[in-house]
Parts: sequence; structure tokens; C-alpha cells
Amino acid sequence: MAGTLTISTLSDGTNSTSSTNCIQGSAKAWVNFNGTGTVAIRDSYNVSSITDNGTGRYQVNFTNAMSNANYGASVSVSSMPGVSDANLVSTDANGGSRAVPTTTAFSVTTFNAQFNALDMDYVRVAIFSS
Repeated sequence: MAGTLTISTLSDGTNSTSSTNCIQGSAKAWVNFNGTGTVAIRDSYNVSSITDNGTGRYQVNFTNAMSNANYGASVSVSSMPGVSDANLVSTDANGGSRAVPTTTAFSVTTFNAQFNALDMDYVRVAIFSS
């Protein structure tokens, strides 16, 4: 039998928080993927696939659509695990044209310090939405 469980506060016996914090404060989608060669997802939540749109250009495709396209995104990239390089990310440009976020996908373009599009070994994206 399907039903709805309504909870106002969650607790582990020591710490507690409102259910609103859990619902609105959790990532609605995230992915860690290899952006070089054949693009491959290492691990993810609510991400169905990554589309390789050319050097340094990726599209993150959501399994379940966001409620609207006004979500927040956090993106980080590096060429080696645990190493902070002078790499840059653009989340509103895709090959020189504006890539507007949609409810079903989010575009990312990665660059090196000289602003040349560059494939990255480690690309991590987290999407936050109410």
C-alpha cells in the first residue's frame, strides 16, 4: 500500500533538524565524472548520463527533472585527484553560445588558465533546488 509519511523534525537522538532543511538543503542531483577520452560517470545521484559536446564541453542530463530551471549549481574541476589546478569553469557558455539551464540538463565548459577549452579528468557538479 502506497502512502505519505509526514515528518516535521528528523533526529538521530543527538542532533535534529526540520524536514524542510533536508528537503531544500540536499543536492537534487550530483555527479563525479571523467571528462577525458570517453566520458564516464564515476558516481552520481539523479544523473542519467553525460553528453560530450566537444573539447571541455559537457551536458549533465538529469534522471528526474528539476521543478524549474532556477536551481543553483556548484562545479569543480581538476586534472588530478586532490590537486587544485588553475582551471576555470563556465556554466553558461557552451562552445561560444549561451547554454541556458533547463529542467532536464545543465551545461558545463571547462578551461585552463589561458581560457582554452580543455577536457578535465575530474569534473564534479552538484545541483541544488527547492
